[in-house]
Amino acid sequence: MASPLAPSMSSALSALPGNLGISSYALEVNQALLKEDDDLLRQTFLSVFREHHPQLANKVDVIFALAQAWCLSESDSDFEMLEKRLEALTPDESILVSSAFSQLLNLHNVTEESITARVEKAARLGEVEAATRSTNKSLQRLVNKLGSKPEDIYAALCSQTVDLVFTAHPTQATRQSMLKKYGEIRHAMDRLHNTRLSNYERLETLDEIRSQIQGAWRTDEIRRRKPTPQDESREGLTYFHETIYSGLPVFLRRIDTALKNIGQPPLPLDAKLFSFGAWMGGDRDGNPFVTPETTRDVVIGARLSATSLLTDQVEKLMYELSMWRATPELKEAARLVQAKYSAGAEGSFLETKKNTYDVVFMSINEPFRLVLSDVRARLQRTKDVLHHCLEHSSMNVTEALEADPEAYRDETELLATLRLCYDSLMATGDVHIANSQLLDVLRQARTFGLFLCRLDIRQESVKHTEAMDAITSYLGLGSYKEWDEDKRMEFLINELNGKRPLLPPDLPMTPEVADVIGTFRMLSQLPSDSLGAYIISMSHTASDVLAVVLLQKECGVDPMLRVVPLFETLDDLEYAETAMRQLFSTPWYFEHIKGKQECMIGYSDSGKDAGRLAAAWGLYEVQEKLTKVADEYSVHLTLFHGRGGTVGRGGGPAHLAVLSQPPGTIRGTIRVTVQGEVMEQQFGEKESAFHTMDLYTSAVLEATLAPFKEPPQLWRETMAEMARISCAGYRAVVREDPRFVTFFQSITPVNELGRMNIGSRPAKRRSHGSIDTLRAIPWIFAWTQVRFHLPVWLGVGEALAKMIEAGKLELLQDMYTNWMFFRVTLDMLEMVFAKADPRVVKMYERALVDAELHGLGDQLLKKFDETERALLTVMKHSRLLSSTSTAFLQQKLQLRAPYVAPLNILQVRCLKVLRAIEAGTPVEELVPADFKPSEKALALLSRGPSGAVQQPFVGGVEDTLIISIKGISAAMQNTG
Repeated sequence: MASPLAPSMSSALSALPGNLGISSYALEVNQALLKEDDDLLRQTFLSVFREHHPQLANKVDVIFALAQAWCLSESDSDFEMLEKRLEALTPDESILVSSAFSQLLNLHNVTEESITARVEKAARLGEVEAATRSTNKSLQRLVNKLGSKPEDIYAALCSQTVDLVFTAHPTQATRQSMLKKYGEIRHAMDRLHNTRLSNYERLETLDEIRSQIQGAWRTDEIRRRKPTPQDESREGLTYFHETIYSGLPVFLRRIDTALKNIGQPPLPLDAKLFSFGAWMGGDRDGNPFVTPETTRDVVIGARLSATSLLTDQVEKLMYELSMWRATPELKEAARLVQAKYSAGAEGSFLETKKNTYDVVFMSINEPFRLVLSDVRARLQRTKDVLHHCLEHSSMNVTEALEADPEAYRDETELLATLRLCYDSLMATGDVHIANSQLLDVLRQARTFGLFLCRLDIRQESVKHTEAMDAITSYLGLGSYKEWDEDKRMEFLINELNGKRPLLPPDLPMTPEVADVIGTFRMLSQLPSDSLGAYIISMSHTASDVLAVVLLQKECGVDPMLRVVPLFETLDDLEYAETAMRQLFSTPWYFEHIKGKQECMIGYSDSGKDAGRLAAAWGLYEVQEKLTKVADEYSVHLTLFHGRGGTVGRGGGPAHLAVLSQPPGTIRGTIRVTVQGEVMEQQFGEKESAFHTMDLYTSAVLEATLAPFKEPPQLWRETMAEMARISCAGYRAVVREDPRFVTFFQSITPVNELGRMNIGSRPAKRRSHGSIDTLRAIPWIFAWTQVRFHLPVWLGVGEALAKMIEAGKLELLQDMYTNWMFFRVTLDMLEMVFAKADPRVVKMYERALVDAELHGLGDQLLKKFDETERALLTVMKHSRLLSSTSTAFLQQKLQLRAPYVAPLNILQVRCLKVLRAIEAGTPVEELVPADFKPSEKALALLSRGPSGAVQQPFVGGVEDTLIISIKGISAAMQNTG
C-alpha cells in the first residue's frame, strides 16, 4: 500500500542523519577500539581496587565472570550461582562491590564518549563518513541537491536562533566531583589516541588515568545532603565555564567557513545562532525550596560568572591590540578615558584601578589598550556592585547597577565599545586582526552578555489562580476560583485595560500566595536581561496566561516577561489550539505580544498521562494546530520542546528530534530543554559541545528551508487510530487496573528514590495522591531501574497488532520507511527494548511483589513480548538491533551487561531488607549472625545518617541501594 509520496520521501530519508553511517571498516575499527579502551579502564580500575582491597578483588573477579556467563548463556543455573555469590557478601563488602560495578559502568561511559568524540572529529576531517549531518553538509545539500539559493540560505541562517535551556530536572545521578574526574580520564584517553606520544609521555598519560581512577574510587559517590537550587545553578554554570563560552566562537568560525564555501559572507556581528536559558533557581513548580530570594541569588551568580568570563577575554584583548593606528573616533574615545582617569586621580575610579590592576596600558599611544582598560575597570566595578548586592539581600539589584555610573547595567555600552574597536581595525586595514580574537569576544558578548543565561520562571497554574482568588475575595468581588472561564477572561481583560491598582498593600496572604506575589515583586528588582520566559505548567485555559500578565503588571515587572503556557496532559494538548485562539482574538493581548508568541509542549507528563505513542502523536498534532492558528493571526510562533533525557520523556538524538517534527512548525527558532545527564553528554566535553551546536544548527536550518512533505491522509488516520488504541491500552493498566499502583510501588524502587539526593525538588507536586501527582521523572526513573521501561512501550503492542490484524502491515512498513516521525518513534522503541531484560523484571517480581499480584506481572511480560514481536515485524528485523547502523549500539549494550546485572541483584536484596524494616521487622532479626565488622568496615558503614544514628548494618544497606540506583542509571545512559 505504497504512498504516492514514497519515492521522493524515501530518497530524502536515505540521506537523513539517522541513516548515514560510518563505513563498515570504520565501524569495525571503532568496535575494536571500544573493546580495547573498555579493557584498559577495567583492568586499571581492578588494579587500583586490588591495591586497596586485595581479598575482595578476587570476589569481584568471580562475580564479573559469573555475570558474563549469565549474560551469554541466559541459564538459570548461571544466574543462581551469581545470586549466591552476591548474597554471601557482608554489608561492607556489598557497598564496595556495588561501588566497583557502578564505577566500571561510569568508566565504560567514558570510553564511549571518547570514541564518539574521535569519530565526530574524524568525520569533520573527512576521514570517515559522518554519522550525522554537519551544517557544512547541510549547506551543500541545500544548494546542490535541493536547489536553494545561497543568499536565501544565508538570510535564514542569519535570523536563526536555537535556545537551549538547562533545567534542574534531577536525572543526573553522578556527583559533580565524580564527573570532573571522569572528564579528566576522558581527556587523558583522547591524548592517548589522538597525539603522537613518546614512550615517556604515554607512560605519564597512563599514570594520569590511574591517578584519576584512584581519585574517583576514593571519593564518596553518594550525595550526603540534598542539593539546594543554588547548588544546581552552580553546577549548571560550570558547563559555560568549561566548554560553552569558549566553544561557541570556535563553532561560529566554522559556520563562517561553511558559508564561504557557498559564496556567502561571514555571519554578521549581530547574528545569534544560539542563546541559552536556565531553570535552576527559577523552576518553583512544586519545589518549596525555590523562593524569591533563591531566584535573586542565582541571577546574581550568573551575572558574576558572565562578568568574570568577559573580563578574562577583555584582558587577553588588551595584550593583543597593541597597535597605534586607529580611527579618529577610537582616538577620541581613548582621550576621554584618559581624561576620566586623570580627573579621577583622587577619586574612587582610580582607586579601583590601583587596587585591582597595574596601569601599564594607560597610554594614549595605544588607544585600543586604553579604551579596553576602561572596559576592564568597569567590569570589575560591576562585579563589586553585584557582590555588594549578594551581601545585602534587601538591595534592588537593578537600581544598584543603575546608581553606579561606572557599573554596566547591561552589555549595550560594552558592545558599542568593542564594535568601535572592530570598526577602527577594519577601517585602518587591519582586517585579519579585527576578525581574530576581537570577533570572538564580540560574539561572546552578543550571545552571553552580562547575564550568561537567561533565567526562566516556572510555576503551576493553580498557584496563580489561588493568588487571584485571594485578591478578588479580599476586595469583595467574589471567588475567582469559582468563576467560569468567560467571567475570568472578562475580569482579567478589564483590569489589564484599567489604570487603577488592583493589588491591595494590606492583602492577607497564605504562605503559598505570599510566595507567588513575592516572586513577581522580586522579578521587578532584577535586571530584565537576566530573565527569560514565565512558564505556566499545567496550563489549561487562556485565563491562565492573562492572570500571569496581570500579576506582572500589578507587581511592577517592567518590561514584562513573555508568558509561555505549558501544555502537558493529553487533554491540555487537545485544548491548546482553543486557548491560543482565544488569546490571539483578545485585542489587548494581541497588541501586547507584538506579533510573537511562545508555547511549550511537555513530553514527560503527556507520556505519563497517555503513554508514549499517544503522547507522541498528540504532540505532533498540537504543533500543527498551534502553527496554523498562529499563521491565521500573523503571529510568529516559537515552540518550546520540554524534552527529557530518556525516550519515555521525549528524549533521543538531537538532530532526529528536530527533523521529525511536523513540516513547517520550525521556522528558524526553537527552544529545547537540556535536562539532567543530557547536560554532561552534550556539553561535558569540548568536542561534544561543538557537535551539539552543529547538530542543532544543521537540523533547524533544514527543517526551516527544506521541511518534509505533509504525510498522506491515510498515514495520519492510521497514526490517529493507533494513538487511540495505545492510549486505551496504556490507561487500562495504569489508571484502571486496581492492582497496578501497588504492583508499581512493589516492583520498583520508586518510594526509595528520594534517598539519592540528586535534586532539590520533591518527587511529587503535592504530598497526597499517587500516579497523577507523581512527577514524570521518578515515574520513568523507577521503571528504568528494573529494566522494564514500561511507560515507553505499554499500549504500543495493541496498536501495532490491531493494524497488522486489519491487513495494514504493508502500510505500516511504508510509513516506517518513508515517514521520519514514525521511523524515529519505532527506532527509539527498538533501542529501549534492547536495553530491557524480562529476566531481571521477573527477579524483582519474585523477590518484592506479593504472590497475588504476580498475575499482573505475567500479563505485562506477555504484553512486552507481543509488543517486541509486532515491532520487529513492522521494522522487518529478525531480532533487536540487527541492522548495520545499530551494530555499534548493540556492542555497547553487550559490554555493559555484565556490569549492570550484579547491581540489579544487590538492589533487590537491599529493597527486601529496607522494606522489611519499614514493615516492622526488628533490625536484629535481619542482621547476619556472623556480622562482626572491623573498625575499618564500621567507618565505611557509618557514613550515612542511618549508619551513624541507628545501626551500621542499616547504613550499609542504604548505601548499597543508593549506589546500585546510581550504577543502573549510568548503565542506561549514552545508548540512545
